[in-house]
Amino acid sequence: MNGNKLTVGVIVGNRGFFPDHLCEEGRIEMISVLESEGFNAVVLTPQDTPFGSVETREDAKKCANLFKKHANEIDGIIVTLPNFGDERAVAETLRMSGLNVPVLIQATPDDAGKMSLKDRRDSFCGKLSVCNNLNQYGIPYSLTTLHTVKPDSPSFREDLKWFGTVCKVVKALKNARIGAIGARPAAFNTVRYSEKILESYGISVETVDLSEILGKVGRVEESSDQVKAKLEEIKNYISVKGVPEASLIKMAKLSVVIDQWIEENDLVSTAVQCWTAIEDFFGVVPCTVMSMLSNKLLPSACEVDITGAVGMYALAVATGVPAALLDWNNNYGDDPDKCVLFHCSNLPKGCLSSCRMDKQDILSGTLGVEKTYGTVVGRIKSGGFTYLRVATDDLNGTLRAYVGEGEFLDDPLDTFGGAGVAKIPNLQELLRYICQTGFEHHVAASHARVAKALVEALGNYLGWEVYHHVG
Repeated sequence: MNGNKLTVGVIVGNRGFFPDHLCEEGRIEMISVLESEGFNAVVLTPQDTPFGSVETREDAKKCANLFKKHANEIDGIIVTLPNFGDERAVAETLRMSGLNVPVLIQATPDDAGKMSLKDRRDSFCGKLSVCNNLNQYGIPYSLTTLHTVKPDSPSFREDLKWFGTVCKVVKALKNARIGAIGARPAAFNTVRYSEKILESYGISVETVDLSEILGKVGRVEESSDQVKAKLEEIKNYISVKGVPEASLIKMAKLSVVIDQWIEENDLVSTAVQCWTAIEDFFGVVPCTVMSMLSNKLLPSACEVDITGAVGMYALAVATGVPAALLDWNNNYGDDPDKCVLFHCSNLPKGCLSSCRMDKQDILSGTLGVEKTYGTVVGRIKSGGFTYLRVATDDLNGTLRAYVGEGEFLDDPLDTFGGAGVAKIPNLQELLRYICQTGFEHHVAASHARVAKALVEALGNYLGWEVYHHVG
Protein backbone atom coordinates (compact mmCIF):
# COMPACT_ATOMS: atom_id res chain seq x y z
CA MET A 1 0.00 0.00 0.00
CA ASN A 2 2.85 2.40 0.69
CA GLY A 3 5.05 1.25 -2.16
CA ASN A 4 3.39 3.19 -5.00
CA LYS A 5 4.33 6.79 -5.73
CA LEU A 6 1.57 9.30 -5.17
CA THR A 7 0.49 11.65 -7.94
CA VAL A 8 -0.62 15.21 -7.21
CA GLY A 9 -2.12 17.83 -9.41
CA VAL A 10 -0.44 21.22 -8.98
CA ILE A 11 -2.17 24.58 -9.32
CA VAL A 12 0.28 27.47 -9.57
CA GLY A 13 -1.63 30.57 -8.51
CA ASN A 14 -0.91 33.93 -10.18
CA ARG A 15 -2.25 37.47 -10.13
CA GLY A 16 -1.31 40.08 -12.67
CA PHE A 17 -0.68 42.88 -10.18
CA PHE A 18 2.21 40.90 -8.72
CA PRO A 19 5.59 39.85 -10.18
CA ASP A 20 5.15 37.13 -12.81
CA HIS A 21 8.71 35.89 -12.48
CA LEU A 22 7.84 34.57 -9.01
CA CYS A 23 5.37 32.13 -10.62
CA GLU A 24 7.96 30.88 -13.06
CA GLU A 25 10.49 30.29 -10.28
CA GLY A 26 7.88 28.93 -7.85
CA ARG A 27 6.54 26.38 -10.32
CA ILE A 28 10.03 25.00 -11.00
CA GLU A 29 10.86 24.89 -7.30
CA MET A 30 7.65 23.11 -6.34
CA ILE A 31 8.04 20.45 -9.04
CA SER A 32 11.64 19.85 -7.95
CA VAL A 33 10.65 19.42 -4.31
CA LEU A 34 7.78 17.07 -5.20
CA GLU A 35 10.05 14.89 -7.30
CA SER A 36 12.69 14.76 -4.56
CA GLU A 37 10.01 13.64 -2.07
CA GLY A 38 8.77 10.86 -4.35
CA PHE A 39 5.64 12.47 -5.84
CA ASN A 40 4.56 12.56 -9.46
CA ALA A 41 3.23 15.96 -10.56
CA VAL A 42 0.48 16.81 -13.06
CA VAL A 43 0.88 20.51 -13.85
CA LEU A 44 0.37 22.98 -16.68
CA THR A 45 3.44 23.93 -18.72
CA PRO A 46 4.52 27.42 -19.80
CA GLN A 47 3.28 26.44 -23.27
CA ASP A 48 -0.25 25.92 -21.87
CA THR A 49 -0.58 29.18 -19.93
CA PRO A 50 1.78 32.03 -18.96
CA PHE A 51 4.44 30.45 -16.72
CA GLY A 52 2.24 27.33 -16.36
CA SER A 53 0.14 29.27 -13.85
CA VAL A 54 -3.60 29.73 -13.33
CA GLU A 55 -5.00 33.27 -13.27
CA THR A 56 -7.94 33.61 -15.66
CA ARG A 57 -11.03 31.47 -16.14
CA GLU A 58 -9.54 30.25 -19.39
CA ASP A 59 -6.45 29.13 -17.46
CA ALA A 60 -8.70 27.41 -14.96
CA LYS A 61 -10.47 25.49 -17.76
CA LYS A 62 -7.14 24.29 -19.16
CA CYS A 63 -5.94 23.14 -15.75
CA ALA A 64 -9.24 21.46 -14.94
CA ASN A 65 -9.22 19.59 -18.24
CA LEU A 66 -5.64 18.45 -17.59
CA PHE A 67 -6.70 17.13 -14.19
CA LYS A 68 -9.71 15.36 -15.74
CA LYS A 69 -7.41 13.53 -18.16
CA HIS A 70 -5.41 12.24 -15.20
CA ALA A 71 -8.34 11.77 -12.81
CA ASN A 72 -7.59 8.09 -12.25
CA GLU A 73 -4.02 8.91 -11.28
CA ILE A 74 -4.37 12.01 -9.11
CA ASP A 75 -4.40 11.30 -5.37
CA GLY A 76 -4.41 14.92 -4.19
CA ILE A 77 -3.94 18.52 -5.32
CA ILE A 78 -1.41 21.10 -4.18
CA VAL A 79 -2.19 24.78 -4.60
CA THR A 80 1.05 26.76 -4.53
CA LEU A 81 1.00 30.53 -4.25
CA PRO A 82 4.34 32.06 -5.30
CA ASN A 83 2.52 35.40 -5.28
CA PHE A 84 -0.95 36.54 -4.15
CA GLY A 85 -2.68 34.28 -6.65
CA ASP A 86 -6.18 34.56 -8.08
CA GLU A 87 -8.59 33.03 -5.59
CA ARG A 88 -11.42 32.61 -8.10
CA ALA A 89 -9.24 30.80 -10.62
CA VAL A 90 -8.05 28.34 -7.96
CA ALA A 91 -11.58 27.59 -6.77
CA GLU A 92 -12.96 27.28 -10.29
CA THR A 93 -10.17 24.93 -11.33
CA LEU A 94 -11.02 22.62 -8.46
CA ARG A 95 -14.76 22.80 -9.13
CA MET A 96 -14.48 22.23 -12.89
CA SER A 97 -12.02 19.34 -12.48
CA GLY A 98 -14.67 17.35 -10.62
CA LEU A 99 -11.98 15.73 -8.48
CA ASN A 100 -12.90 14.89 -4.92
CA VAL A 101 -9.42 14.53 -3.45
CA PRO A 102 -7.48 16.23 -0.64
CA VAL A 103 -6.16 19.73 -1.37
CA LEU A 104 -3.12 21.32 0.31
CA ILE A 105 -2.69 25.11 0.24
CA GLN A 106 0.92 26.38 0.30
CA ALA A 107 1.99 30.03 0.22
CA THR A 108 5.61 31.13 -0.23
CA PRO A 109 6.83 33.73 2.30
CA ASP A 110 8.13 37.18 1.43
CA ASP A 111 11.75 38.10 2.00
CA ALA A 112 11.89 41.09 4.36
CA GLY A 113 14.68 42.50 2.23
CA LYS A 114 12.71 42.22 -1.02
CA MET A 115 9.47 44.10 -0.48
CA SER A 116 9.50 46.34 -3.56
CA LEU A 117 6.95 45.96 -6.34
CA LYS A 118 9.53 43.93 -8.26
CA ASP A 119 9.74 41.09 -5.72
CA ARG A 120 6.88 41.42 -3.26
CA ARG A 121 4.68 38.30 -3.10
CA ASP A 122 1.76 39.09 -0.75
CA SER A 123 0.98 35.34 -0.71
CA PHE A 124 0.51 35.70 3.07
CA CYS A 125 -2.68 37.61 2.26
CA GLY A 126 -3.51 35.68 -0.91
CA LYS A 127 -3.75 32.41 1.02
CA LEU A 128 -6.53 33.89 3.16
CA SER A 129 -8.47 34.81 0.02
CA VAL A 130 -8.01 31.39 -1.55
CA CYS A 131 -9.23 29.66 1.62
CA ASN A 132 -12.19 32.03 1.83
CA ASN A 133 -13.25 31.15 -1.70
CA LEU A 134 -12.84 27.41 -1.18
CA ASN A 135 -15.10 27.74 1.84
CA GLN A 136 -17.68 29.52 -0.31
CA TYR A 137 -17.43 26.77 -2.92
CA GLY A 138 -17.76 24.02 -0.29
CA ILE A 139 -14.37 22.50 -1.17
CA PRO A 140 -12.47 20.99 1.79
CA TYR A 141 -8.76 21.71 2.01
CA SER A 142 -5.72 21.26 4.24
CA LEU A 143 -3.22 23.79 5.54
CA THR A 144 0.53 23.73 5.98
CA THR A 145 1.93 23.86 9.51
CA LEU A 146 3.19 27.40 8.93
CA HIS A 147 0.95 29.96 7.24
CA THR A 148 3.70 30.76 4.73
CA VAL A 149 6.48 28.27 4.07
CA LYS A 150 9.18 27.78 1.44
CA PRO A 151 8.66 24.72 -0.76
CA ASP A 152 12.23 23.51 -0.18
CA SER A 153 12.10 23.96 3.61
CA PRO A 154 12.15 21.04 6.08
CA SER A 155 8.77 22.20 7.41
CA PHE A 156 7.06 21.92 4.03
CA ARG A 157 8.72 18.60 3.31
CA GLU A 158 7.18 17.29 6.55
CA ASP A 159 3.84 18.76 5.46
CA LEU A 160 4.16 16.84 2.20
CA LYS A 161 4.72 13.55 4.01
CA TRP A 162 1.71 14.23 6.21
CA PHE A 163 -0.42 15.20 3.21
CA GLY A 164 0.68 12.08 1.37
CA THR A 165 -0.60 9.96 4.24
CA VAL A 166 -3.90 11.85 4.20
CA CYS A 167 -4.26 11.17 0.47
CA LYS A 168 -3.53 7.46 0.89
CA VAL A 169 -6.12 7.01 3.64
CA VAL A 170 -8.83 8.96 1.80
CA LYS A 171 -8.29 7.02 -1.41
CA ALA A 172 -8.15 3.65 0.33
CA LEU A 173 -11.31 4.08 2.37
CA LYS A 174 -13.49 5.50 -0.39
CA ASN A 175 -13.94 2.10 -2.01
CA ALA A 176 -12.75 -0.37 0.62
CA ARG A 177 -14.17 -3.90 0.62
CA ILE A 178 -14.18 -5.74 3.95
CA GLY A 179 -14.87 -9.46 4.31
CA ALA A 180 -17.01 -10.94 7.10
CA ILE A 181 -16.28 -14.63 7.64
CA GLY A 182 -19.04 -16.15 9.71
CA ALA A 183 -21.59 -14.70 12.10
CA ARG A 184 -20.89 -12.40 15.01
CA PRO A 185 -20.40 -14.52 18.15
CA ALA A 186 -23.60 -14.30 20.18
CA ALA A 187 -21.82 -13.05 23.28
CA PHE A 188 -20.32 -10.03 21.47
CA ASN A 189 -23.13 -7.50 21.10
CA THR A 190 -20.41 -4.88 21.44
CA VAL A 191 -19.26 -5.39 17.85
CA ARG A 192 -22.62 -4.81 16.21
CA TYR A 193 -22.47 -2.45 13.25
CA SER A 194 -24.50 -1.16 10.31
CA GLU A 195 -23.57 -2.37 6.83
CA LYS A 196 -25.79 0.33 5.32
CA ILE A 197 -24.01 3.17 7.09
CA LEU A 198 -20.63 1.80 5.99
CA GLU A 199 -21.92 1.53 2.43
CA SER A 200 -23.10 5.15 2.48
CA TYR A 201 -19.46 6.12 3.15
CA GLY A 202 -18.15 3.92 0.34
CA ILE A 203 -17.14 0.89 2.44
CA SER A 204 -18.67 -2.42 1.30
CA VAL A 205 -18.99 -5.61 3.33
CA GLU A 206 -18.80 -9.01 1.65
CA THR A 207 -20.20 -11.82 3.81
CA VAL A 208 -19.67 -15.56 3.74
CA ASP A 209 -21.04 -18.25 6.02
CA LEU A 210 -18.44 -20.05 8.11
CA SER A 211 -19.90 -23.38 6.97
CA GLU A 212 -19.14 -22.44 3.35
CA ILE A 213 -15.51 -21.70 4.20
CA LEU A 214 -15.15 -24.95 6.15
CA GLY A 215 -16.92 -26.86 3.39
CA LYS A 216 -14.34 -25.61 0.89
CA VAL A 217 -11.55 -26.49 3.33
CA GLY A 218 -12.89 -30.04 3.34
CA ARG A 219 -12.43 -30.24 -0.42
CA VAL A 220 -8.79 -29.11 -0.34
CA GLU A 221 -6.37 -32.01 -0.74
CA GLU A 222 -3.69 -32.22 1.92
CA SER A 223 -1.20 -33.29 -0.76
CA SER A 224 -1.84 -30.26 -2.98
CA ASP A 225 1.02 -27.91 -3.82
CA GLN A 226 -0.95 -25.00 -2.33
CA VAL A 227 -1.25 -26.68 1.06
CA LYS A 228 2.40 -27.74 1.05
CA ALA A 229 3.49 -24.20 0.25
CA LYS A 230 1.22 -22.71 2.89
CA LEU A 231 2.42 -25.20 5.50
CA GLU A 232 5.99 -24.16 4.78
CA GLU A 233 4.99 -20.51 4.98
CA ILE A 234 3.45 -21.05 8.41
CA LYS A 235 6.55 -22.80 9.71
CA ASN A 236 8.76 -20.01 8.40
CA TYR A 237 6.49 -17.38 9.90
CA ILE A 238 6.39 -18.55 13.51
CA SER A 239 7.88 -21.13 15.86
CA VAL A 240 5.57 -24.16 15.87
CA LYS A 241 7.47 -26.23 18.42
CA GLY A 242 5.11 -28.60 20.23
CA VAL A 243 2.21 -28.03 17.83
CA PRO A 244 0.82 -31.22 16.23
CA GLU A 245 1.39 -31.55 12.50
CA ALA A 246 -2.30 -32.33 12.01
CA SER A 247 -3.23 -28.95 13.46
CA LEU A 248 -0.75 -27.19 11.21
CA ILE A 249 -2.19 -28.89 8.14
CA LYS A 250 -5.68 -27.71 9.12
CA MET A 251 -4.37 -24.15 9.41
CA ALA A 252 -2.69 -24.40 6.03
CA LYS A 253 -5.88 -25.61 4.35
CA LEU A 254 -7.93 -22.89 6.03
CA SER A 255 -5.41 -20.27 4.94
CA VAL A 256 -5.51 -21.44 1.32
CA VAL A 257 -9.30 -21.13 1.20
CA ILE A 258 -9.40 -17.71 2.89
CA ASP A 259 -6.65 -16.40 0.59
CA GLN A 260 -8.66 -17.50 -2.44
CA TRP A 261 -11.85 -15.91 -1.11
CA ILE A 262 -10.05 -12.62 -0.41
CA GLU A 263 -8.59 -12.54 -3.92
CA GLU A 264 -11.87 -13.46 -5.63
CA ASN A 265 -13.71 -10.65 -3.85
CA ASP A 266 -11.05 -7.90 -3.98
CA LEU A 267 -11.00 -7.59 -0.20
CA VAL A 268 -8.59 -5.38 1.72
CA SER A 269 -9.43 -6.59 5.23
CA THR A 270 -11.41 -9.31 6.97
CA ALA A 271 -13.16 -10.07 10.24
CA VAL A 272 -13.51 -13.67 11.35
CA GLN A 273 -15.84 -15.69 13.55
CA CYS A 274 -12.85 -16.79 15.56
CA TRP A 275 -14.60 -18.66 18.33
CA THR A 276 -15.94 -21.03 19.39
CA ALA A 277 -17.52 -22.84 16.44
CA ILE A 278 -14.33 -23.06 14.41
CA GLU A 279 -12.44 -24.63 17.33
CA ASP A 280 -15.21 -27.00 18.34
CA PHE A 281 -16.11 -28.25 14.85
CA PHE A 282 -12.90 -27.76 12.87
CA GLY A 283 -10.28 -28.21 15.56
CA VAL A 284 -7.92 -25.19 15.45
CA VAL A 285 -7.98 -21.51 16.29
CA PRO A 286 -7.58 -19.32 13.19
CA CYS A 287 -5.25 -16.86 14.95
CA THR A 288 -2.05 -17.66 13.03
CA VAL A 289 -3.90 -17.53 9.71
CA MET A 290 -5.26 -14.10 10.65
CA SER A 291 -1.89 -12.95 11.99
CA MET A 292 -0.21 -13.77 8.69
CA LEU A 293 -2.81 -11.79 6.78
CA SER A 294 -2.39 -8.76 9.03
CA ASN A 295 1.37 -8.99 8.69
CA LYS A 296 0.93 -8.71 4.90
CA LEU A 297 -1.08 -5.51 5.44
CA LEU A 298 -4.36 -7.34 4.81
CA PRO A 299 -5.70 -6.82 8.35
CA SER A 300 -7.84 -9.51 9.93
CA ALA A 301 -9.99 -8.74 12.98
CA CYS A 302 -11.36 -10.99 15.71
CA GLU A 303 -14.99 -11.75 16.56
CA VAL A 304 -16.36 -10.48 13.23
CA ASP A 305 -15.55 -6.93 14.32
CA ILE A 306 -16.02 -5.30 10.93
CA THR A 307 -15.51 -1.71 12.07
CA GLY A 308 -12.45 -2.92 13.95
CA ALA A 309 -11.18 -4.27 10.62
CA VAL A 310 -11.86 -0.88 9.01
CA GLY A 311 -9.74 0.79 11.70
CA MET A 312 -6.94 -1.73 11.21
CA TYR A 313 -6.99 -1.12 7.47
CA ALA A 314 -6.90 2.66 7.87
CA LEU A 315 -3.86 2.31 10.13
CA ALA A 316 -2.09 -0.13 7.83
CA VAL A 317 -2.57 2.25 4.89
CA ALA A 318 -1.44 5.27 6.90
CA THR A 319 1.63 3.65 8.45
CA GLY A 320 2.73 0.99 5.97
CA VAL A 321 3.25 -1.42 8.89
CA PRO A 322 0.95 -4.09 10.38
CA ALA A 323 -1.96 -3.14 12.61
CA ALA A 324 -3.29 -5.19 15.52
CA LEU A 325 -6.76 -5.33 17.07
CA LEU A 326 -6.51 -5.20 20.86
CA ASP A 327 -8.68 -5.14 23.94
CA TRP A 328 -8.52 -2.26 26.37
CA ASN A 329 -7.97 -4.97 28.93
CA ASN A 330 -6.32 -4.14 32.26
CA ASN A 331 -5.04 -1.38 34.46
CA TYR A 332 -1.29 -1.49 35.10
CA GLY A 333 -0.70 -1.05 38.80
CA ASP A 334 -1.59 2.39 40.11
CA ASP A 335 -0.35 4.46 37.16
CA PRO A 336 -3.45 6.19 35.71
CA ASP A 337 -1.76 6.70 32.32
CA LYS A 338 -0.76 3.06 31.83
CA CYS A 339 -2.83 0.05 30.81
CA VAL A 340 -2.48 -3.44 29.36
CA LEU A 341 -3.53 -3.86 25.74
CA PHE A 342 -4.16 -7.52 24.98
CA HIS A 343 -5.65 -10.15 22.72
CA CYS A 344 -5.57 -13.89 22.96
CA SER A 345 -4.13 -13.56 20.12
CA ASN A 346 -3.96 -13.09 16.38
CA LEU A 347 -1.48 -10.21 16.58
CA PRO A 348 0.71 -9.83 13.48
CA LYS A 349 4.33 -10.82 13.90
CA GLY A 350 5.44 -7.31 12.97
CA CYS A 351 3.84 -5.92 16.14
CA LEU A 352 5.71 -8.30 18.46
CA SER A 353 9.25 -8.42 19.76
CA SER A 354 9.09 -12.24 19.60
CA CYS A 355 6.35 -14.82 19.16
CA ARG A 356 5.52 -18.51 19.10
CA MET A 357 2.48 -20.62 18.30
CA ASP A 358 0.64 -22.26 21.19
CA LYS A 359 -2.78 -23.37 22.36
CA GLN A 360 -5.51 -20.85 23.15
CA ASP A 361 -5.44 -20.79 26.94
CA ILE A 362 -8.95 -19.38 27.43
CA LEU A 363 -10.68 -22.06 25.34
CA SER A 364 -8.43 -25.05 25.91
CA GLY A 365 -9.88 -25.68 29.37
CA THR A 366 -13.39 -26.12 28.01
CA LEU A 367 -12.89 -27.42 24.46
CA GLY A 368 -9.72 -29.41 25.01
CA VAL A 369 -6.12 -28.59 24.15
CA GLU A 370 -6.16 -30.58 20.91
CA LYS A 371 -8.79 -28.25 19.41
CA THR A 372 -7.16 -24.95 20.31
CA TYR A 373 -3.71 -24.82 18.72
CA GLY A 374 -2.85 -21.85 16.54
CA THR A 375 -2.77 -18.82 18.82
CA VAL A 376 0.11 -16.33 18.54
CA VAL A 377 1.79 -15.73 21.88
CA GLY A 378 4.18 -12.81 22.25
CA ARG A 379 5.01 -9.44 23.74
CA ILE A 380 4.11 -6.26 21.88
CA LYS A 381 7.35 -4.50 21.01
CA SER A 382 8.14 -1.13 22.55
CA GLY A 383 7.81 2.13 20.67
CA GLY A 384 5.40 4.87 19.69
CA PHE A 385 2.03 3.86 18.26
CA THR A 386 -1.25 5.24 16.97
CA TYR A 387 -4.57 3.83 18.10
CA LEU A 388 -7.87 4.11 16.24
CA ARG A 389 -11.40 2.93 16.81
CA VAL A 390 -14.14 3.14 14.19
CA ALA A 391 -17.85 2.64 14.86
CA THR A 392 -21.17 3.11 13.10
CA ASP A 393 -23.54 5.45 14.94
CA ASP A 394 -26.73 3.66 14.00
CA LEU A 395 -29.07 6.17 15.68
CA ASN A 396 -27.63 9.16 13.84
CA GLY A 397 -26.60 7.41 10.61
CA THR A 398 -22.93 8.39 10.74
CA LEU A 399 -19.47 6.93 11.06
CA ARG A 400 -17.48 8.03 14.10
CA ALA A 401 -14.01 7.38 15.41
CA TYR A 402 -11.47 8.32 18.02
CA VAL A 403 -7.73 8.45 17.44
CA GLY A 404 -4.62 9.25 19.42
CA GLU A 405 -1.02 8.26 20.11
CA GLY A 406 0.86 6.56 22.92
CA GLU A 407 3.89 4.42 23.60
CA PHE A 408 4.33 0.72 24.24
CA LEU A 409 6.76 0.10 27.11
CA ASP A 410 9.03 -2.72 28.25
CA ASP A 411 7.55 -2.72 31.76
CA PRO A 412 7.29 -6.22 33.30
CA LEU A 413 4.21 -8.19 32.31
CA ASP A 414 3.59 -11.90 32.96
CA THR A 415 0.50 -13.03 31.07
CA PHE A 416 -0.65 -15.15 28.12
CA GLY A 417 -1.67 -14.30 24.56
CA GLY A 418 -0.34 -11.17 22.89
CA ALA A 419 0.00 -8.21 25.23
CA GLY A 420 1.86 -5.03 25.99
CA VAL A 421 2.00 -2.21 28.50
CA ALA A 422 0.90 1.08 26.97
CA LYS A 423 1.33 4.61 28.24
CA ILE A 424 -1.17 7.17 26.94
CA PRO A 425 -1.29 10.78 28.14
CA ASN A 426 -4.41 11.48 30.18
CA LEU A 427 -5.63 7.92 29.67
CA GLN A 428 -8.41 8.28 32.24
CA GLU A 429 -10.04 11.05 30.19
CA LEU A 430 -9.87 8.84 27.07
CA LEU A 431 -11.41 5.87 28.89
CA ARG A 432 -14.16 8.11 30.24
CA TYR A 433 -14.87 9.32 26.69
CA ILE A 434 -15.00 5.72 25.39
CA CYS A 435 -17.41 4.68 28.13
CA GLN A 436 -19.65 7.74 27.90
CA THR A 437 -19.98 7.57 24.12
CA GLY A 438 -20.44 3.79 23.96
CA PHE A 439 -17.45 2.77 21.87
CA GLU A 440 -16.43 -0.89 21.67
CA HIS A 441 -13.79 -2.56 23.87
CA HIS A 442 -11.58 -3.22 20.83
CA VAL A 443 -9.05 -0.74 19.46
CA ALA A 444 -6.70 -0.96 16.47
CA ALA A 445 -3.05 -0.04 16.97
CA SER A 446 0.01 0.32 14.76
CA HIS A 447 3.64 1.16 15.50
CA ALA A 448 3.88 4.66 13.98
CA ARG A 449 2.63 8.14 14.84
CA VAL A 450 0.02 9.19 12.28
CA ALA A 451 -2.88 10.49 14.39
CA LYS A 452 -2.97 13.97 12.83
CA ALA A 453 -3.09 12.57 9.32
CA LEU A 454 -5.94 10.22 10.26
CA VAL A 455 -7.91 13.05 11.88
CA GLU A 456 -7.54 15.10 8.71
CA ALA A 457 -8.41 12.24 6.34
CA LEU A 458 -11.34 10.81 8.29
CA GLY A 459 -12.83 14.06 9.52
CA ASN A 460 -12.09 16.76 6.95
CA TYR A 461 -12.36 14.70 3.76
CA LEU A 462 -14.43 11.61 4.52
CA GLY A 463 -16.90 13.39 6.79
CA TRP A 464 -16.66 11.11 9.82
CA GLU A 465 -17.15 12.39 13.36
CA VAL A 466 -13.64 12.18 14.83
CA TYR A 467 -12.39 12.75 18.37
CA HIS A 468 -8.65 13.40 18.58
CA HIS A 469 -7.29 12.56 22.02
CA VAL A 470 -4.19 14.64 22.65
CA GLY A 471 -3.85 14.19 26.42
